[in-house]
Formats: sequence, structure tokens, C-alpha cells
Amino acid sequence: MAASSRHGFIAGGTWCLDRNRKINAWPREDSVGIAWGLEERGGGPACNLAIDIRRLDPSMPVETIGLVGDDEAGRKLIAEADKAGLDRRQMQVSRDGLTHTTEAFVSQASGLRTHISDLGVAALLTPEHFDFSTTTARFMHLGLPGIHPKMDDRWGDDANGWVTVLKAARQAGLQTNLELCTVTPERLRGLILPCLPHLDTLVVNDSEIGALAEIVTNIDGRTDINACKAACAVILAQGAMRLVTIHFPEGAITVPRDGSPVFVPSVAVPPNAVVGPNGAGDAFAAGFMYGLHEEWPLEDSLWLGHAAAACSLRTAGTTDGVVSWTECLSIAATWGSR
Repeated sequence: MAASSRHGFIAGGTWCLDRNRKINAWPREDSVGIAWGLEERGGGPACNLAIDIRRLDPSMPVETIGLVGDDEAGRKLIAEADKAGLDRRQMQVSRDGLTHTTEAFVSQASGLRTHISDLGVAALLTPEHFDFSTTTARFMHLGLPGIHPKMDDRWGDDANGWVTVLKAARQAGLQTNLELCTVTPERLRGLILPCLPHLDTLVVNDSEIGALAEIVTNIDGRTDINACKAACAVILAQGAMRLVTIHFPEGAITVPRDGSPVFVPSVAVPPNAVVGPNGAGDAFAAGFMYGLHEEWPLEDSLWLGHAAAACSLRTAGTTDGVVSWTECLSIAATWGSR
């Protein structure tokens, strides 16, 4: 199928049920923290980016690939997929375990989030769950290396199952993007570096690019943009990506393989509008990749990424705050940039 006739997205990999809670402050071990405000929502890149794209543009075709259990949590996730209008023919139900669930705590003292996961059937996901033979989508968004043991392990002659899936997606004519998980830098490099030759784009945060390139990109809580540029150069040299994009609280920068870096500051979200950061990174990726899909200029794509992330911050759920791309841009224009 010709690349010019492809349209839409596939989001594959992690589907989990996030149990979002607020907590007064993260407690030390052998002590007590007080949590409240339970909200259950879908989580993981196969869920979040897929639903975010549909919320940005309900006319955009979006497929999802993942694995859930035959339980109440799995049925809740299937209901979320149906409500969003996702093509879930490859969202498979396993009777060999429970659905992947994550306790997601947002500290009111620090604003930081902590995730504690029970992997369930996520441990059973393999490249055999991915089929690209009939898709007409243009972009494949994949994650999360580090929390799917069978995908993380060698698969045939490939370094890991993520490489196998990315190779299959590109062979089918898809453009590929990979989402990362917060694991140790050594483990991140071991999983991700073999994937770089099979990626068209890479959208990560400042800590992740620093870990991959072994360059310090964040000093005393502030992002060093020049260090991020240097890290991008290191990673571009090891992969096939046409661009690498890094997002961080103050803004985002895209470094194309051919061209000059583009920096766009983030939205100046009013502090009283922020409810929780869970899913904001996925929202940024959705907005940015939507712009790429529509062939917008990089500056406009980055700004939509910021706008979607800003809207996401308004709710505890990973996707609830994202609205249409025109509404996101309107809200962002009202708040202005940093």
C-alpha cells in the first residue's frame, strides 16, 4: 500500500487499568500515607494515545493492539475502547491471568506521581499478538518496553520482541514511534538501543533521552536544552529516526536529522487548573503526532502537543481532559505560553 494513501494510527502494547488516587505526601517505608479520590481509567500507550487521538479528532481512524484479562477490569477497558470508537479487533482477552492494573498516586506535596503495577496478562504479551497485514494506518505507536517480560526478552534472532514488532510494522508500510517507561538507565539502554534502527520518530522526555545517550540533561530540576540537543545527536546517529522530540515542563524541542532544532515553550497552565499529571506525556505525544500526521509545521505540531498536555493536566484520568484539537488550541491560547 502506498504511503501517501495511508491514514490513521495504531497504538499497540500496554493496556492497563489505572487506579488514580491523590495522596498527601509519599510516605517513607514502614509508615502511613493518606490517599483519597479513587478514579479508575484506562492507562498505557495502547490506550492513552489511541483515545487521545480520537478525542483530538473523532474522525481519525485509530486501531489498538493489546491484551486484557477476562475480568471486570478487562471489561472496563473494553468499554473505554468502545466509548472512544477504537477499532479493537486486536485487543485480545486472555483467560490465563488478570488484567494489568496500576495504583497511580499523585503526591499533593510534590506534584509527582508514583505507579505500582500488577502486570497480570501484560507478562504474556508477545509479537504474535501484533498483525499488520490488513491495516491502512499510517503511524504505529508502541510501548512500553520494561514491563512486558516476553516482549523484553529475545525473540528469534532479534534482541527483543519490540524489535520484532517494529520491523514488522515498517515492513507493512507503517511509520513507527516508541514510548518508553521509567526503568533504570542501564535497562532502558539495553531495551531501546536495539530498537533505534527500526524507528521513524522518537518522542521522549528529558530524563529518558539523557539516560539513552548517557548525558546529564537535567540539573537541579531544570532541563539543560543544549544537553538535550547533544543527546539527540547521539541517538540520531544510532538510529533511523527522521526526528527526535524531547518534552519537559518548560517546553519541547525537536531535532530533525536534516534541519535545525525547533524549540517551542509550553503552555502557562494556571496552578489552580492542575489536578494531576498522569497521562500528560501521552497527551503531548498524541498532539504532536497528530500534527505530524496532518503534515503541519514542526512548530505547530509541538504547540498542539503542549496544548493537549495542558488540557490533560485538568483531570486525574489519563485521557479525560483532552478535547478536540481546536478546543485544545483555544484553551492554550487563553493561557498563553511560558
